[in-house]
Amino acid sequence: MEWGSWSAFWAMGGKAPFVWGSYFVTFALIAFEVFQLRRLARHAAARVAHAAEWETLDEPVQPTETTR
Repeated sequence: MEWGSWSAFWAMGGKAPFVWGSYFVTFALIAFEVFQLRRLARHAAARVAHAAEWETLDEPVQPTETTR
């Protein structure tokens, strides 16, 4: 497609609200997905770190000999 001017390009032949609205919704959904994935990754890393702490606590404690 060839556009005579930038304003004609932005108007998209009278269909600008649909075209640019589609781009906006797509961008918003992709940004939301990236945000959610980053949040879930941080949460998973925190759970792994927390589980590692609990694993060290589950090791049996060796009794110490006391002298009398």
